[in-house]
Amino acid sequence: MKPLDGKVAVVAGATRGAGRGIARALGGAGAAVYCTGRSIRGAPATEGRAETIEGTAEMVTADGGVGIHVQTDHTVAEQVEALFRRVVAEQGGLDILVNDVWGGDALTEWGVPFWELDPEKGRTMQERAVWSHILTSRYGVPLMLGRGDGLVVEITDGDSHDYRGNLHYDLAKISAIRLAHAMAEELKEAGITSVALTPGFLRSETMLDHFGVTEANWRDGAKQDPHFIASETPAFIGRAVVALATDPDVGSKAGQALATGHLAREYGFTDIDGSQPHWPSYYEAYKVASES
Repeated sequence: MKPLDGKVAVVAGATRGAGRGIARALGGAGAAVYCTGRSIRGAPATEGRAETIEGTAEMVTADGGVGIHVQTDHTVAEQVEALFRRVVAEQGGLDILVNDVWGGDALTEWGVPFWELDPEKGRTMQERAVWSHILTSRYGVPLMLGRGDGLVVEITDGDSHDYRGNLHYDLAKISAIRLAHAMAEELKEAGITSVALTPGFLRSETMLDHFGVTEANWRDGAKQDPHFIASETPAFIGRAVVALATDPDVGSKAGQALATGHLAREYGFTDIDGSQPHWPSYYEAYKVASES
């Protein structure tokens, strides 16, 4: 028996990166995983990227779970509602909901003061990265009610209120933390736990391509950015979600903003190479060294 045999998960934004890593880890633990997003074969939603939700679903199945892909634009209420109608019709309910929809990389204008930012890009980012999460929880959480448990995970960037370098980006990422907190308040009596979760420096497919490396020689990327040496694979955050989903006392973390590095030390899981990256410690040491 795998720890999540019989459990049903929806990973919204499972095309690549953290979402794909989470979907695969949940599948590896035995769950049936609905992998959703906009990119399907023959119609990628992100220019220059070949990853699709079909590809993720196939990986989930290969890893030991049941991967199911459903093309969904999570900013469109009708599509989100249809997704969860299908989930309840096929599975009878839902145990784990992961909100990882982002779609903001091409919209983020780094190094630009907020009074010069493109307002349409900012509006679109909030729609994709915040409104989509609200809609997904609105239609997904009711499938958990009355079951006595459940886990909602808001994927974000950073577990603090430190400014993230761009007003629209900062607002989107801090909103995910606040959504987790607000939902936790309203779910107290339902036995459903809502948390926010951040990776460290994520060694995603996009980041590997950016540095011109593969997972086999990823350390060469540190020649271009020394911080890359402290990066972690998408599997690491996937294992963090599995640890939370299998923790009988996960309710004690309700409403909190959590980080993969801290959870790895608490639960004892590692990255795929057996290491245990801890971005919070690394980054704090870097800041101290920079200020001295």
